[in-house]
Amino acid sequence: MTRFKLVCIGDGATGKTCMLITYAKNKCDDYDRLRPLSYPDSHVILIGYAIDNHVSFNNVKEKWQPEVLHFCPKTPIILVGLKIDLRGDPETLERLKKRNENIISSDQGKQLATEINAFSYIECSAKTRENLKDVFQESVRAAKSRKSSGGKCILL
Repeated sequence: MTRFKLVCIGDGATGKTCMLITYAKNKCDDYDRLRPLSYPDSHVILIGYAIDNHVSFNNVKEKWQPEVLHFCPKTPIILVGLKIDLRGDPETLERLKKRNENIISSDQGKQLATEINAFSYIECSAKTRENLKDVFQESVRAAKSRKSSGGKCILL
């Protein structure tokens, strides 16, 4: 069996942990300082944002992609739009409306994926499990493509 290391990053409370726990079934104060230790030998990086959280969406390009490019310049990135079950949620839509915001659309996610040169873009919901399996299948595809291109993740 071939083994791959996958690293999942993104802002807090965007659904990353729930996505991973739900799939596997079975906040750390030092997270920013320790996170780079997780990058070496990674085959794939998942960058996640919540579709109801514009700060997390903007941080993909402002924080997460630059960090990945610094530590893992040749490691494929999959951009993951999380919490898609909130797209039709009346409470979420009302909360965003009060802040003069909208749910981040699939098209906006796809555009951002293009801008950060992501291997692919996928949306999922850990709560409903919609597209959950697809995230990990796409991760394997990305890892296999990296192996054939010889990319390596290094820690400086």
